Formats: sequence, structure tokens, C-alpha cells
Amino acid sequence: MERRTFLKNMGKAMLTATSLSAVPLLNCGWNRKPNFVCILIDDMGWKDLGCYGSQFYETPNIDHLASEGMKFTNAYAACTVCSPTRASILTGKYPARLHLTDWIPGHKRANAKMLVPSFNQELPLKETTVAEILHEAGYVSASIGKWHLGKEPFYPEKQGFDINLGGTDKGQPPSYFAPYRISTIPDGPEGECLTDRLADEAIKFIETNQKKPFFLYWPHFTVHTPLQAKSELIQRYETKINPSDAQNNATYAAMIQSLDEAVGRLLTKLKELDLEKNTVVIFMSDNGGLARVTSNLPLRAGKGSAYEGGHRTPMFIKWPDVIPAGSTCDTPVISVDFFPTILEMAGLKLPASTPIDGLSLLPLLKQKGDLGREAIYWHYPHYHPGGATPYSAIRKGEYKLIEYLEDGRLELYHLKEDIGERNDLSAKLPDKTRELHEQLKKWRIEVNAQIPVLNPDYDGKELGTWEWEIKAKK
Repeated sequence: MERRTFLKNMGKAMLTATSLSAVPLLNCGWNRKPNFVCILIDDMGWKDLGCYGSQFYETPNIDHLASEGMKFTNAYAACTVCSPTRASILTGKYPARLHLTDWIPGHKRANAKMLVPSFNQELPLKETTVAEILHEAGYVSASIGKWHLGKEPFYPEKQGFDINLGGTDKGQPPSYFAPYRISTIPDGPEGECLTDRLADEAIKFIETNQKKPFFLYWPHFTVHTPLQAKSELIQRYETKINPSDAQNNATYAAMIQSLDEAVGRLLTKLKELDLEKNTVVIFMSDNGGLARVTSNLPLRAGKGSAYEGGHRTPMFIKWPDVIPAGSTCDTPVISVDFFPTILEMAGLKLPASTPIDGLSLLPLLKQKGDLGREAIYWHYPHYHPGGATPYSAIRKGEYKLIEYLEDGRLELYHLKEDIGERNDLSAKLPDKTRELHEQLKKWRIEVNAQIPVLNPDYDGKELGTWEWEIKAKK
């Protein structure tokens, strides 16, 4: 059956199976489906917000948003880089299952010990996205911002979104100030800030569609490089720098302030339009902070690493009258959980035709139970300048095991006692190490994870330069 016909029929079936009498909407006091605003930040570290402990960056609007919902202390991106995490949010599947395990198009490094597997250079059209299911349920949807999940045949409008503004196959913007040179968003006046422009477009979408249930996927380009910000804000933070503070990049701080102001504007508009109580707001980053730009301490390392700094991120969800304001959750959650959570909130069932790795977070959000999940997983069979060599990892309870795929080396950490992952327990706890390793291997088989293989031309010497470094020298 042709895919679009299948989705249309599936959507009708789900609407019938999930009528209000069958699956009551969870938002008390409203007789229409909740709206969704999913705010995804690029490269924001776990400690980059005031509500997560930053003393340098100023984020009053985002901090207030966090205080109005549930803040997660153990929230994870499904990958240490961006494209796989984005795919996991939209599909509810682990990147390993999708065979989309690196940023697109990925890094290549000379003289690597392992040959990394080929991986999908786009989110396949055969995958069912949350936007497609919501569309069939009567939602109007927009992707406003970064896409980075394939070239034009795989753009957001081919994946269930009615509107695409800013989404292309590119990862970072050529410029944060107009002219942007982004083909899917018309340039504004010269010098216009891209973060401000995305806020303008998001607000316009909400104003236009306020009478309908809407899904706004708002993936910001910021705070990804290139580091560019408003000069007056940079000057403000330059006067605030404390050399003893590990977070001390004035331009990065200025980018975060512009982001905070954009989020504040959107939240104010929801209130003005009397949409606040019927709108779920989700906030997360696509991976950990870039270690050469920000500090993720006490977490170890940053983006592109197997350690906590690479994939633990800020995350909170607001839903007035359903999620207790000011609540905190320490249960480990991961970006694949957004897909089933949003569908349950909308009163829709999961598609029965495909495996979903995520779990609905409603029991945690309503403080009426746990997830019953045994473990969460990562699989990154690639090399990255952030420090990663090919690895897989599992977190079960407070234990986290990393397997390095070049040589089979194992590291075991107890995160509650050692959040900085400095004390490797693999030799001291061989039984626990073996248990988690077996579970990790079993999971890789279950999701058909692609494994790197030994490079027959590897000469035993140190890794060579990256492909992009070679191109830059030409």
C-alpha cells in the first residue's frame, strides 16, 4: 500500500479508536485537544540555565517556564550529536533502530582503527512521525527552525508538517543575522537576528491557528556555532565575566539571552490569546553543551562524548492543571519518550504497525506512578572531535556502562555517587559489569544496531586528521 494512503487510513482508524469517549483528554476543563509547543535547543548544556545552576548566563523567562511545570534532572538526548536526537523525538525510536546514528553527513577521520557503518542520510519517509499522526487527528503543525534530517525530498512538509520555515538539510546557520542564506526562510531586514525572526514566525503561526489544535515544533539554531550575538549583549556580559567561573564566554551568554527573550515573547503571546492553560510546552536540548564553548561541570566532557556531558540535557514540561507547578523528577528519561507522551496527551494511541522505544511520561508528570522501564541506551558507532570513539552505553538505575567498540573496553560508573564519572568500577564490580554488558549486547541485537568493523588498512599509528580539516587546507 502506498505510504500516504496507509497513513491516511491509519489516522482515520486511530481517530475512531481514540474518540473522546474511548480515551478521555487529560486536560481538565477543556473540550478540545491540547496544543503542543516543543522547544528544542541546539547544543545547550545541562548547566546552561539559571534553573540548572548557571551563575553567568541569564535566563529568567526559561527559568520561569521551568518553575511552572516539571523539571527533569536526569533527562537525556538519544545521541551525543544532533540529527539522531531529532529523529528520535519525531519517531519515538532509538537512533540505532533507525540506522541514523550520526549528525548528517557525519565525520570521517583518516587512519581510524574502525570503519564506521554507513547510516541514513535522512529520516526515511517510511517512518511515521508524531506530526503525521497529529495531522491526521486534526492538528495544524509547523516546523520553524533547524531540521537537519535530509535534503529537500525529506523536508518537514514531507514528514507531516503543514509549514516549514527555516528547515533544510544544513546543520548550522551560515549567519545569525540577515542575510541568513537559508533557502526556506525569506531574509528580513539586514542585521535582523535569526533567533528573533524564529520567534516572530512562531508567534505568527500561533496567532493564525489559535482556533485550531496546533503542534509547533520550534527547533532553534542557537546556541550552535558560529558564535554570533547582538553587540550590546556581548558587551554586557564582557563586564560580567568572572575568570574563576568555568562559564565565561560573553558571546555565548548573549546568544542564550536572545533565546530566553524569544521564549518569553512566545509564552506571553500564549497568555494574551488565552491559550496558556490548554498548551503543553516541552523544552529540551538535542545534546550536551560544546565543551570548548561552555562548561557542563560537574558532568564530564561535552557534545560528542560518551560521558554525561555529551547527552544529559536540561528538560522540563509544562501543562497547567495537569502537571504540578514547581515539581522535580529524578527518574531517567530520554528523547524517544516525547512521541508516546504527546500522543497520550492528545488522546491518541501509538501506531501498532511499528515498534516504539519511548514510554509515555504521563505517570511521572501526574506523579501517579513510574515508567517501569528497565534501562535506557545509546549507540554511537562513529568518531567525533568531541572525544568519542565508537561506543555503546546503557544506564540501568544509577549504574552506567560504556563499551568502547574499538577494543571492547568497559567502564562502569555509579552516577548518584559519581556524577562526574571519575571512578571506573568495572574491575571492582565484575558481576554488575557483566550483567549490564550482556543486556547492552542483547539490546543491540534487538534494534539491529550497526556495528563498526576493523579497518584492514589501519597501521596502528595515531588517528589522522578529520576529512573537514583536509578540505579546509585545500
